[in-house]
Amino acid sequence: MNIEDYPFSIRHLLQEEGGGYLIEFPDLPGCMSDGDTIEEAIENGFDAARCWLEVAMQDDKEPPKPGCSQSGKWVQRVPRSVHARLIGKAKEEGVSLNTLVVSMISEGLGKRDHHRL
Repeated sequence: MNIEDYPFSIRHLLQEEGGGYLIEFPDLPGCMSDGDTIEEAIENGFDAARCWLEVAMQDDKEPPKPGCSQSGKWVQRVPRSVHARLIGKAKEEGVSLNTLVVSMISEGLGKRDHHRL
């Protein structure tokens, strides 16, 4: 099982929460980490997810399949120019297009939720 197959969400942490970014893995209950940057949060998050899965296997528990907590599939068409820019940014960041888009949406939702408070 490839750890990068597990979906995750990232949100910006407010200064009152310590700042930086929080990463959570919905398929792995309680599995989360943080970092000063998105990249650091992802790196720390993957490490936390690996540890979570190792403990589950040591306890003879069947690890959850990636995507098991997702309630559906979302497909979105975008203009070719936007798609090309997203692909370029994903390559620049060294992540998949899906990971990049999920991270961007999660960050945007976190900012939006913060403004509602």
